[in-house]
Amino acid sequence: MYTENIKKDLLLFAKATLSNQIARFLPGFYVRITAQTGRGEGDDSSDEIAEYFHQCCQDYRKQLGYDEAAFKAFLADKAVLEYGPGDILGVALLLYAYGATSIHCVDRFPLNKISDKNRQVYLSLLNRLHGDEKQRAMTVFNIPGDPDSGFNSKLIEYSVKKNGLSGVTNAYDLILSRAVLEHVNDLDATFLDIKNALKPTGKSIHKVDLKSHGLDRYRPFDFLTWSDTCYQLMYSHKGFPNRWRVDKYVQAAKNTGLAIAHLEPDQTLSLEKIDHIAPFLAKNFRNVPREQLSWLSFWTVLEHVN
Repeated sequence: MYTENIKKDLLLFAKATLSNQIARFLPGFYVRITAQTGRGEGDDSSDEIAEYFHQCCQDYRKQLGYDEAAFKAFLADKAVLEYGPGDILGVALLLYAYGATSIHCVDRFPLNKISDKNRQVYLSLLNRLHGDEKQRAMTVFNIPGDPDSGFNSKLIEYSVKKNGLSGVTNAYDLILSRAVLEHVNDLDATFLDIKNALKPTGKSIHKVDLKSHGLDRYRPFDFLTWSDTCYQLMYSHKGFPNRWRVDKYVQAAKNTGLAIAHLEPDQTLSLEKIDHIAPFLAKNFRNVPREQLSWLSFWTVLEHVN
């Protein structure tokens, strides 16, 4: 393991292991005391958060290769599954406005809520829409246009599952996630859930964030130098990164019989920084090609094998 202060790292190990047990046995309490949102840290305004959700939808559109008109035509009458939506179902609201018939949001932790700020985000999203799209978006709430009334579960359903998986078969035309797959404990099980839930002609789009999420201590990617046993003791129940590199995602697709229609890095770390940390890597990363180790995030589009 790479360290520049062994006493500091031993204290970190002890604290992280204790909090991991709290997350394991009292997940709801852990979410409350850590104030998780599913979007990371920040004090963004409601308009900025609304813009983030708008950009998410634009990114999904681009990954499918559609212009805006074709994307909305594609969504018409489609059933959508979103993994890990966080505390605001902004993507779901926009996809319904654009024509999807229903969106099911499934999460591992109970994050969805109506707070003053979240209410303002929903109102900002509504105000960005016009005409039929705005009228359609208004109806996702039990009282049209009123976020405080909650979502009409026939249109946008939110459910919390212990493993964060849908558990359904042949149900969705489009399956999405953003900065979610890097947090799951069982990648093969998640990919199998995608395969089972996806209709034969469906598409599944995922952006995977391979960065440390604040767990690097001294140098980029030094969180990859903890042994797997230590890392699991510290972080396995808290929704922190599972640390798997892109090779594991490719293997999981192969294991579960999904075809990778598209795979590309979104951000990369310099190879010089990879070379600096390489001698200290945990053994499960030592055989990953350095070019793949450099990936900070990537996009992938999955579909059924023809």
